[in-house]
Amino acid sequence: MTLTAWVNGRFLPLAEACVNVEDRGFQFADGVYEVLVCFAGVFVDLEAHLSRLQHSCDTLAIPFPLPAEEMKAVLHEAYSRNPFDHAMVYIQITRGVAPRAHRIDTIPKPTMVITVRELPEPSVQQVTHGATAITRPDIRWKRCDIKSIALLANVMGKQEAAQLGADECFWQDERESILEGCSSNALALINGTLVTHPLDHQVLGGIARSMILRLAAEHDIPVEERAWRLDENGLSECMMCSTTDAVMPVCHINGHAVCDGKPGPVSMMLRQAMLDEFNALRQTRQEIAS
Repeated sequence: MTLTAWVNGRFLPLAEACVNVEDRGFQFADGVYEVLVCFAGVFVDLEAHLSRLQHSCDTLAIPFPLPAEEMKAVLHEAYSRNPFDHAMVYIQITRGVAPRAHRIDTIPKPTMVITVRELPEPSVQQVTHGATAITRPDIRWKRCDIKSIALLANVMGKQEAAQLGADECFWQDERESILEGCSSNALALINGTLVTHPLDHQVLGGIARSMILRLAAEHDIPVEERAWRLDENGLSECMMCSTTDAVMPVCHINGHAVCDGKPGPVSMMLRQAMLDEFNALRQTRQEIAS
């Protein structure tokens, strides 16, 4: 199977795609990224993803490589050049190539890479019995609202979770409040209210997070954005959400069952509501194609 990548204005076979050894993304993790889902040629919340990518670039003073409409055209072309019906599309933008030095005297031209992979799906085991997680003290940098490619702490958290047979690692602050996961936002149902940590420098504004809060409100589920802990009275469900996994119930944390250790009704209802939106996108595309 031949895959195609986009690198600085050119489509290339993935095996031939490369960047300069002095790219600041390689030297300093001086860059940002986005992960998008594309169903049968329809991107999920494309505008929101590009807006967040623009925010990340602006915050780091990295020039955005392409005008918005041209960026969209490149993304659609990258999807069409790869053999996946449902795809995960990765965008990475770095500050560019320059001699290795912390200070930037001359602003280089940004590097942008786009790759496309088949969209991964949660296992039947995870959907049926719920995901598992561990918690660890937050060791990440203090600007998690920027979608930085500096993900070493997240790699360490994911690796430790995998070694313990868990699916995710949730970061906790000094008060043991749950912040978010290594690749997901974290939520809980507490006394019938859907609770998640407010957006600040400790939490990324997840696109799936926004969707699940909207869907909860549409289904008359109260929503509260506040710090929360696993030991709160009235906590009956935990869940995590991401662009690639939608909503997943989290039924065991640190080896202990959440409530009865089974996927809760609100988690599964919200998961189905999000999947229904995804299916509507697929249907729209099929209708346009026919």
